Amino acid sequence: MFKKLFLLIFFLSIISACSNAAKDIVPIYVSPQQYSNYDCDQIRAELQRIAGKVRTLTGQLDKNNENDKVATGVSLILFWPAVFFLGGTKEEEAEFARLKGEYDALEQASIMKKCSL
Repeated sequence: MFKKLFLLIFFLSIISACSNAAKDIVPIYVSPQQYSNYDCDQIRAELQRIAGKVRTLTGQLDKNNENDKVATGVSLILFWPAVFFLGGTKEEEAEFARLKGEYDALEQASIMKKCSL
């Protein structure tokens, strides 16, 4: 009984420890109203700034995710306690979700202001 329980907990910890791929991170809602004072040029500039950060974080998050997958396989075969040290930074994932939300809000603001982006 304890062996089965231990294995279940072990495998659940492995699954939850891995970093998320960028495509799996859900954006945090950001209200487009916070950009209501922006003109179209400001919206365009902010979209470009955020898009650059999103691209950078996408690469980092996907790299962390891939490294975790490889390390998990190796850890399970060679040294299973190392599995508990896997996982990307949750701060990066939270920042990525926030940036995706801001990008969506900026797109909505540009639509409301009828900006041609």
